[in-house]
Amino acid sequence: MRIGELAARAGVSVRSLRYYEQRGLLTSVRTPSGQRQYTEHDVDRVRFIQGLYAADLSSGTIAELMPCRDAPSTHNSDATLERMARERARITAQIDELLRARDTLDTMVAVARAHRETLPHPAPAADEPAAAPGPVRGGAAGEPVGRPVVGAGLRR
Repeated sequence: MRIGELAARAGVSVRSLRYYEQRGLLTSVRTPSGQRQYTEHDVDRVRFIQGLYAADLSSGTIAELMPCRDAPSTHNSDATLERMARERARITAQIDELLRARDTLDTMVAVARAHRETLPHPAPAADEPAAAPGPVRGGAAGEPVGRPVVGAGLRR
């Protein structure tokens, strides 16, 4: 099958397949005119590679794991299991760091809320309606003062 058909059947882009070849994760046979040809086996191989990418593994790590699939043996299996264990430990460390960052942010939010509660709450003037919370426009042409800005606070 040609590269476009493999891409469609495996659910990846043609560009991804070319990258996999460049990294040594996938091979093709070239026709006399230079077109890549793949086998039915390559559909499963690409899906396997995609699964490893979904596990946040790099192409270099995936290349280290492929011998277990290509040449099954106890040695290759043991090497793969060891490498996967190291990757799992790396991901666990990232999760732990993200949890610490979230906890720190939660603390900072609590401090900001506590500080906010200590600020004076000015009463609206007798001739002014209470303003809606959030940013307000300052009386642009034809708009009343104190009107909330639509979409305010939604920027990232």
